Amino acid sequence: MGVHITNPNFRDSIGTINEDGKRNFIYPRKPKGKYTNYRVITSYVLLAILIGLPFIYVDGQPFFLLNILERRFIIFGQIFWPADFFLAVLAMLIGVLFIAVFTVAYGRLFCGWICPQTIFMEHVFRRIEYWIEGDRNQQMRLARMNWNAEKIRKRGFKAALFFAISFAISNVFMMYLVGQREWWKIVTDNPLNHLSGLATILIFSGVFYFVFAWFREQVCIMVCPYGRLQSVLLDRNSVVIAYDYVRGEVRARFNKKENREELGQGDCIDCNQCVEVCPTGIDIRNGTQLECINCTACMDACDTVMDKINKPRGLIRYDSENNIANKEKKIITARVIAYSAILVVLMFSFGFLLASRTDVEALIFRVPGQTYQKVDDNTFSNLYNFKMLNKTTKNVALELELLEPKGTIKMIGTDTIRIKESTHAEGTMIIYLDKEFLSSSTTKVKIGVFENGELIETVKSSFTGPLVRK
Repeated sequence: MGVHITNPNFRDSIGTINEDGKRNFIYPRKPKGKYTNYRVITSYVLLAILIGLPFIYVDGQPFFLLNILERRFIIFGQIFWPADFFLAVLAMLIGVLFIAVFTVAYGRLFCGWICPQTIFMEHVFRRIEYWIEGDRNQQMRLARMNWNAEKIRKRGFKAALFFAISFAISNVFMMYLVGQREWWKIVTDNPLNHLSGLATILIFSGVFYFVFAWFREQVCIMVCPYGRLQSVLLDRNSVVIAYDYVRGEVRARFNKKENREELGQGDCIDCNQCVEVCPTGIDIRNGTQLECINCTACMDACDTVMDKINKPRGLIRYDSENNIANKEKKIITARVIAYSAILVVLMFSFGFLLASRTDVEALIFRVPGQTYQKVDDNTFSNLYNFKMLNKTTKNVALELELLEPKGTIKMIGTDTIRIKESTHAEGTMIIYLDKEFLSSSTTKVKIGVFENGELIETVKSSFTGPLVRK
């Protein structure tokens, strides 16, 4: 793409693996600057939301709950059950397509600013590491040091803090699974009564500790599928973190006594600061790369250097390859328009389905293996099972009525179906039809579900009877 590449073989390897195939630990320099400050503020706001969300209750129910074990989900106060799985699939498609549209236009911005992995790694665990072990040079010195009292003290203290935070993160995620109030009952009760829950928390604590203490940036490079999507979604018009090679090349060390323009030198003084601050160990000057998470660290580092040598900021900036090479800035491309159109259709469909979703899910079906019963010369009956799911946070009282054709319903037990909040009820009933309404061996019936005299849902089923000739 016209990018000046110092090492033409840079795509043959990654910075986290050395030539022997062993792990090469990255020690990024602590970034400072405008964009880093913005990202810190953003991360703290998102962390506050993540930690605070389980404590928000509406009408006695969690505002956000993902109870996989009981297959009960509450999203922004709306209760969803397995019967609403199609909505979850549609919401997932909308999320994936939104990320695709965003990536086509603005690259991997999500990874650097919003992704939980980046937020926890760069703004929680990495900051603790800077506090205990120091900046890049101090960390590298400590890594080369033999195991003495200083290294044992620092590494031990860091490991203890890392595991404590990992344990806290596991507890937060447990709140999302069972609810904050249920979580509090568990943690204040005798641990012997909740060994499986405690084991789960410890296992996830170990996983989080492994990820943030050792695996680190390899999650973004090797595990996360989103990084691989870049090669499909990005094009020359995508706005990414890019090095302006037109302005920066040819690189040369800075000498304040020389006139760089007369010597044909670019603004890049080859200080390597953009590489040293990169949390994935890449050189952004080689162009857009899979490992880049758009974290802006290289932008801040380069802007600081440009200030010192009295050059304009933005040698590394948010820009597109097309704009750098040809001065053509075009974000709204045909791909963005096409993806956006599909996204709008899906969002309208999701909104319609969500608005038309009933508070009660009713299933009525004939008892398997049961044939019709002849009550008298003119009347036949079928036996049915029903299941009612209350999706609301209030108790409901329901009644059933045969809408089409004319007939009667006899409930087995009670005429009123009472269902507590967020639970379901099951029962049995009998439908009676006169033979004049039996047009064939199978007749379609329509049953109305009423709450306080108001029709809230209609259920279709079938009625079997003898073949009546008219």
